This record gives sequence, C-alpha cells and structure tokens, in this order.
Amino acid sequence: MIQAVLIIGGLGFVIGAGLAAASKLFHVYVDPKVEAIEGVLPGANCGGCGLPGCSANAEAVVAGKASPTSCVAGGSELADAIAAILGVSVEAKEPDIALPGCAYNVEQADTKYVYDGISDCIAAALFSGGMKVCEVGCLGLGSCVKACPFDAISIGENGLPHVDKDKCTGCGTCERVCPKNIITLTSVTRRMILEYTSEHCTTPCQRACPVGIDIKEYISQITSGNYHKAVQVIKERNPFPTVIGRICPRPCETECRRKYIDEPVAINFLKRYVADYEKEAGGRILPFKAPATNKKIAVIGGGVSGLSAAYFLARLGHLPTVFEKSSELGGLLKNAIAKERLPQEILDWDIKGIIEIGAEVELNKSLGSDFTIETLLEEGFEAVAGATGGWDGRLAEKEMDSNIIIQLPSTHLLIDIMKNGYRDICASSEIVIYGGGEAAIEAAIEAAKECKNNGAGVTIIFENSPSLDISDTAGIKILYGKKIERIIGAGDKLTEIEYEDLKTGLKTVIQCDNLFIAAGRHPEFIFKKCDSETIVSVTSYEKTDRIRWEGIKVYSKEETLSDYSAAVKAIDAGRRSAAAAHNLIYGLAAPTLPKNSILNENNIQDTDNINNVIPLKRNIMPLSTSSEIDRGCEAEKGFDSKAFQDEAKRCLQCGLICYRKDEA
Repeated sequence: MIQAVLIIGGLGFVIGAGLAAASKLFHVYVDPKVEAIEGVLPGANCGGCGLPGCSANAEAVVAGKASPTSCVAGGSELADAIAAILGVSVEAKEPDIALPGCAYNVEQADTKYVYDGISDCIAAALFSGGMKVCEVGCLGLGSCVKACPFDAISIGENGLPHVDKDKCTGCGTCERVCPKNIITLTSVTRRMILEYTSEHCTTPCQRACPVGIDIKEYISQITSGNYHKAVQVIKERNPFPTVIGRICPRPCETECRRKYIDEPVAINFLKRYVADYEKEAGGRILPFKAPATNKKIAVIGGGVSGLSAAYFLARLGHLPTVFEKSSELGGLLKNAIAKERLPQEILDWDIKGIIEIGAEVELNKSLGSDFTIETLLEEGFEAVAGATGGWDGRLAEKEMDSNIIIQLPSTHLLIDIMKNGYRDICASSEIVIYGGGEAAIEAAIEAAKECKNNGAGVTIIFENSPSLDISDTAGIKILYGKKIERIIGAGDKLTEIEYEDLKTGLKTVIQCDNLFIAAGRHPEFIFKKCDSETIVSVTSYEKTDRIRWEGIKVYSKEETLSDYSAAVKAIDAGRRSAAAAHNLIYGLAAPTLPKNSILNENNIQDTDNINNVIPLKRNIMPLSTSSEIDRGCEAEKGFDSKAFQDEAKRCLQCGLICYRKDEA
C-alpha cells in the first residue's frame, strides 16, 4: 500500500515537473492590452465587428487594425473604456447605417429569373444569373434579413429590404452577404468624402452632375410634397442651391432618359423652385452636421471653391475660417455674372447659409502680407486649404496691377512671372516649372531659358510628352510623365517638391526654391505641419527653428487651366479639398480618385431606349421682357406651383437601367 502511494506520488511529482517545464518551454505571450480589452468586451461574439469573435477584435484594436468603437454591441462607454486602455481618446462620430440602394424588385423587372428551391440571394445569383451590377433589381430572398445580428432588416411590402434605423448598428453584415451591392453601409460623412463608383446604382442624371446630387431622391420628395427634405437632399452635396438653380449649365439634363421619349426633365428649375421655397419661407434648412471635433482649419480664398470647402469642413464637425483678400465673399460670382441672371441677394442668401452652418470669415486678409502658411499653423490651425482662384478670376476683379501675385510660398503662376519679370525671382535659385497643356509649353520653355540666363538652375516637369519641338533647351532639365504631388518648405520659403512617375509610381524629392505653375490657377494644396523624419531633404539649408510644412495636392477629376468652367465644378473642388484636409489631420492618406469612379468616359451598364412611357411636354420657364429686366427683374421668372408639380411628375425615377413605366 505504502509502495503504491509512493509510486503515485512520484508520478505526480514527475508530471508536475514536466508540466512546469512545458509551461516555460511553450509559454505563449499574451499582450496585457489584448487581455484587458477582451475583458471589457461583452463576449457576444456576434460578428458585428466583421471579425470572428471578441478575441480577434481585441487583437485587431491593439494592432491598430480596428477602432476602439468597432464593437457594435457596446456603446460609447465601452469605446471610452477601450480608449483608456490604449491611452487615447475617442471623438464623437456619426454612425454608419445600412442603406438599401434599389428601388425595384424582381417582380417589377422586365427580365424574370426563377428561383424555385433556392432561398439564398448568393446562391440564386450564382445559379440563375442575375448580374452583380444590377440587371433585375433586388433578388428579395432576404439573405440580409437572416444575416443581420440585430433584427434591424425586414423585407417590406414592395419586396425590398427595409432598415430600422433605431436597431441598425452599422456592423456591415448585410453588406457582406448581399451579392449585388444593393445594400451598403453609408453615412452623410462617408458620402461627403467619397466619390461615386461604378458599382453604385446611380441614375444617369446623378452621374452627370459635377457634385453628384441624388437628383431622383429630391424630385421624389418634391412629388410627395416634402420640400423641406428635398432641400436637405440637395444641400448634402451643394451649398449654393439657390445660386446654382439659376446659373448651372445643367449637364444632368443632357443625360436625362426622358430625352428618348420627348424632352429632358427641367431638373435645375425644380432645384431653383425648392431653394426659393426655403428662402421665401424665411427659415434656414440646415443639412446634417457631424459631432464637433474642435479642430481649426483655415481656408484661403472666399470664392465658390473656398466657401464650399468651408461648408463641407463645418459639416464634418470642424471649425473652418475663410480668409478673403477683398471686402466681399463670392469671388467670380460677385463680378462676372449679370445681375439679371444672378441677383446679389440670391448670392448673399446662400453665402449666409454657409456662415450659419459654422464657417468663420476674415475679410481684407491677404496671404503673404497679413498672414502666411507658417503663421496660420503657429496659430493652431491644423491644416490650411488653398483656394486662391485663377488668373482670369483676378482679371474680372480688376486686380491685375504689377503688385498682385497670389503668394503661396514661393509658388507663382507663370503668367504672372512673364508679365512682371524674372530677374529678382530667378537669380541664383533652383526653379521648377510645372508645364500645363500644349498651349503652355512654349511659355514654359521661354521662361526656362530666361531663368537659366539669370543664373538659375531649371527643371521643367511635364505630365505628357509635348508634340512641339523643344530640342533647343541646353542646360535645362526636362522630365516627362511626372506630376507634382507635394511641395515642402520651412517658414515662408519653398525648399523641395516631390513628383511621382506616372508609369512606375516612384516618388522623388528635388530641391526647389521657386515653383512656376504653367496654368491659369494654382493647384489646390492642403498645407499642414510635417514630421521632419518623413522628409528626405536634398537641400543644403541650415537647420531652422521655422515651422516645416508640406502642401499635399488635392486630386482633381479634370486639369483646370484657369478658373472652373462652371460654379458647380468649383463646388466639387471645394468638397474634395475638405475631404483631403479631413483625412490629413487624422493622419490618413489624402483621398484619391478611385479607378472605378463614374466619369464621362466610363463604360457602365445603361439603357438607350425607353418603353411604356407616355410622352409629356416639358414645362417651359417663363422669361421676363426687356423692360422688366430694366426694372430689376430676373431674366427667368421661375415656375409657378402648377408647372413645378407637373414637371416633377415627368421624372421616371430611374435606377441603373430601370425606370418607372406607365401602367397599361
């Protein structure tokens, strides 16, 4: 008996020693932050975060791959607790929400697919056809309903998904299971920052709109009598609805599918009517505004682009301040448009709306004399957005005397330099000339030779290979297929520029004391303080206590030689500047134009014929007589209420290739 006890005790000792040794040998280190975060997570393992359980989510949060707010089953207190473990803070953020993006189901489609025996949307799409880019509308089998962990989705009477906004947590599960991208996560903030892509079920009019207004939706709100909501939909992408309702070139109407039956819908005149409804009612209809961030951002220029940038920055929750060199806001709209087309009170009304939503304004403040990029950054502005306008805008403002050169740091329009002389700027410096289109090449070459003769080193950067003979350029360095992405400097001096090879994507930094832009306007740059560790300086400048800054170029959907060809395009430029500034102050990459963005040259599914639609004549805008115009009336009088409603009813409420048909 004693022997047995000794044997068992000895075995226990050996096993214990072995386990102790194994624990040392095979010990797996667990980050205490991961353990702490997993400890405060609810343990629901619902998958709403998009990861396989709370353990995976905790690891992703610590690794910086998920946000402290990623647990959709928890609230703000949980996010604060996770942030405290990480030693960071959480800003209030607009929640994402699932949004069905389809107006027609399979029962309404011309092409029918039979789904007998199949109860899953993914299986039906794979087995029976039904293109990922919509051909038949929502499949309606309810895979999103079954997948939602929070019972926030149901199939409505119209056979389409319906989202309960109070229950939806924005977890994205429905988006992941929908095979046709019909239901997606979205928010007003997302829609402000992102471009439209070819996967979205957009109408042809919205694709043609430079600012991407959801035209179908605002006309739908008009026909239902909800003018307040119609104005909100317009203002989601357009801070100047009353102005644009009068002066827009209306590319949306060119693409309206009604043209296949009779005439396009008078889309812009409908916008004008509801915008005037807001003005005449006297109460401002303000669009959604994200929670306050208390981050100050400066905008240089009080024209359409600058004011639009301030509008979208304010709606993103920031504190924008517009610095305008003149005594009035509005830019070209103040000076270049006849008053019978755009009365002063109309422009002032829209500008006041931008100020009401949160934009501060500093008038009679000029860049280069009253402030600099450096002083703004010193004053606590986290970013500075440049919207200084074009050369012909200054021409319209009669500001073309020899002293008027808009002073972004050591950055000049080539046309100004040619007008005012090279000698002082060019002497003993490194000059970079950023070539424009074919029309600017000869000017760039002439300027390069003049600078070289004045002792400067000169580099010309062309995005394309010019067709002109430019062989007589001894001593001048010419680079083809490159584009400037960033300018770098210290204090009030430019020191370097960074360009990208368009074929390889390789980026190179070179010395630059002065940059000449061979187009009619400065590119929109976003300036911010730069981390010197990220800059590989190629200059021989001594170390300085002056602020080191960088200017990141905002991407453009078109290269603009001078002022924007339409105010509505300048609005979109302002939105892109706001999006870039928003990303950069959070350490994110500036937004780029997605490869699948919807542009004029894109080939996407569409239709070129319309069936089962009864022709309806377009309502004609009544015009003022010459004597009425002489008395101060507008050239176009606007629709009356009957013409307005009749015109709104002509809208076909299109989708990607679908549209409303008349009952037989």
